Amino acid sequence: MRVKNLILGILPVLLLASCGKKQEATAKAPVFETWVTSKQNAELQFSYPVTIKGTEDVEIRPRLEGFIKDIYVDEGSVVKKGQLLFTIDAPSTEKDLRTALAAVMSAKAQVNTAKLNVDRIRPLAEKNIVSGVQLSTADNSYQTALANLDQANAMLANARASRSWASVTSPVDGVVGTITFRKGSFVSSSYVITTVANIGNVYAYFSLNEKDLNTFLKNLPGATQTEKLKNTPPIKLVLADGTEYPESGKIQTISGVVNVSTGSANFRVEFPNKAGQLRSGSSGKIIIPEQLNNVVVIPQGATFARQDKTLVYKVQGDSVVQSVVSVIPLPDGLNYAVTDGLSEGVRIVKSGVASLTNGAKITAK
Repeated sequence: MRVKNLILGILPVLLLASCGKKQEATAKAPVFETWVTSKQNAELQFSYPVTIKGTEDVEIRPRLEGFIKDIYVDEGSVVKKGQLLFTIDAPSTEKDLRTALAAVMSAKAQVNTAKLNVDRIRPLAEKNIVSGVQLSTADNSYQTALANLDQANAMLANARASRSWASVTSPVDGVVGTITFRKGSFVSSSYVITTVANIGNVYAYFSLNEKDLNTFLKNLPGATQTEKLKNTPPIKLVLADGTEYPESGKIQTISGVVNVSTGSANFRVEFPNKAGQLRSGSSGKIIIPEQLNNVVVIPQGATFARQDKTLVYKVQGDSVVQSVVSVIPLPDGLNYAVTDGLSEGVRIVKSGVASLTNGAKITAK
């Protein structure tokens, strides 16, 4: 009876001790949410700063020296090819034109005189009244007069062309840029008065270093660069204020030579600009998408950094093991595409990894 009472007395103590051990075990194995890796398709986005130019950015320079007489357009005006922009007051052109006209009239008179002389001598030479030498001399004088007339006409054409240069017209359809000189300013061919930019379509220029260029081309289908450019995806443009331009662009060219000083190659992307929203000289950034097929995608919260490496915790039974992975951030800012270090069907800790250590015991959720 005494033994029975002793057992009954000890039993509660044993039960309490057992519960305590279970609670202690539970405390040593905290619960962590886990993630089983799977493969899916994902899209990467690479951004590069760009400078935007019109498809034709033409510097407007006068072809003669003089003073700006009149300005017929304003900055930002939309102009057509051949439209008058400025007139240059160059008195020397009028003087040269009058001189050239006078020279033509004089040359014509000399031609007429020389021809009359030939016509007078020819019948006399045929009757041997005068020598053939006199006829040849008269004929040579006539040919010289004709040549002088041709020269005078050429000078007249040049004088008229010079006078026409006093009217400066737009060489292309486009938009007038900043006008750097005003009425009365002295200008010459070394001065840029303004720029006219054709912005019906625009070019966005960016560059890639040699390593990124090789990677970019390697990932595009096609045997030649021309074929690869045809297979480039539509390019997005983000403007300086952060808004996305509604039209997509297409890569047109890649420079054939890598710049020695910068080690980069230049790209040209063409964007339609029917509404005229894009202006020559503006800036932004382009977004180049790249499709990744059948890759492992994991939450960014499942990773942590150590020195220059990215790691995850793989779940093995009731403990975790650190594992190095190579990842690329996805545009959503929440996930990574894994390029190396994880295969499909692996369970990893999804969140709270900062509180874990290698080999720690957990309860997977």
